[in-house]
Amino acid sequence: MPVAVYVLGMAIFSMGTTEMMLSGLLPSLTAHLSISLPTAGLLISGFAIGVAIGGPLLTSLLVRLEPKLVLLMLLGLFVLGQSLGAVAPTYSVLMVSRVIAAAAMGAFFGRAASVVVGLAGSQRRGRALAVLVGGLTVSSVIGLPIATLVGQHFGWRASFWMVSVLAVLSFVGVLAWVPRQERGPQVSLRSGLSIFRSGRLWATLAANALALAAFLGTFSYITPLLTDVTGFSLSTVPILQVLYGVGCIAGIAVGGRFADRRPDLSLFVALACSVAVLAFFALVVHHQIATVVAFLAFGFVAFGSNPAMTSRAMAQAADSPLAASANASAFNVGVAAGPWLGGLAIGAGYGLVAPIWIGVALAAASLVLNVVSLAVTRRTSRVPAKPAAPDPERVVVTTGRIEE
Repeated sequence: MPVAVYVLGMAIFSMGTTEMMLSGLLPSLTAHLSISLPTAGLLISGFAIGVAIGGPLLTSLLVRLEPKLVLLMLLGLFVLGQSLGAVAPTYSVLMVSRVIAAAAMGAFFGRAASVVVGLAGSQRRGRALAVLVGGLTVSSVIGLPIATLVGQHFGWRASFWMVSVLAVLSFVGVLAWVPRQERGPQVSLRSGLSIFRSGRLWATLAANALALAAFLGTFSYITPLLTDVTGFSLSTVPILQVLYGVGCIAGIAVGGRFADRRPDLSLFVALACSVAVLAFFALVVHHQIATVVAFLAFGFVAFGSNPAMTSRAMAQAADSPLAASANASAFNVGVAAGPWLGGLAIGAGYGLVAPIWIGVALAAASLVLNVVSLAVTRRTSRVPAKPAAPDPERVVVTTGRIEE
């Protein structure tokens, strides 16, 4: 795999860390800025909205520029947003900084996905996308706890500066190792957005959002679940989270390889396994040893399907960076929707296990939507093209006959 692929994965790691780290910094943010916890939580929602809306718009505006230049511009914009957040005197300025960084991240992911597919070639596109998506995975497993630790000892602003430094290092890496490529097609904004006329693309994006909602809805409430339901001590939870992270990384690696060989089959198997593992998790959550096994398997299936999901979305739009950016938006819709649905269930009195059962339903819906989409696609491809009407004014002379 080209070094440039790993450089772009590191850039995604830094961006993913800033998306995740707010959950560990909320207490210090509320105290320093004199805001309530729900108000501080809106900073997470603001970031998700920035990725979902700002990412595709920024991608479409920059589609005509040379890819490496776009990557450098977006990294620079991200550093600007992060640095503004680090010195933000008020909540409003901090929210603006989050939206700026989020839009840069959404657009960067889209352009980076297109670049790594071109660098790795069609035979290794799944593995290349796995490295990119793996940057997000590692940010939740490693970046989040490190940022939280830095924030606890040096203040929340230090965590923002830490991510800014990582992004600057990524900027240098892109400058050094990512080769220049052909300039993007000279198309108008309307032409660039034409990929969204495809119903199959929208079905894929919806299925991807459902899958992420299933996983994040479960993971968001995992700490109280493990302590209050399963009976683990609070000090044991970080160890279990490391185990979950090992499963995530293994899932990304295996999912990337199978996405190259049988993309559709690997996606269906991963989603079917997700339904089974989540159901198993919900059924054995009162037993500690079985829960450890289920938690490891959950990490594996949660991210094993991501390379295939990203690859499928891009393939339906001729590897357009706008499609990859839209896929990142779909992921963030799932990130926002899953915890919200799980919270509604807990608030309604259904208990801490309810988010897992909601995850089962969401993963099953994603599987069904993908199967239906593929069936419609194959049925459409088998329909023979209607022959062109003969031109009455055209005559062809053959073997002494005149035929229309």
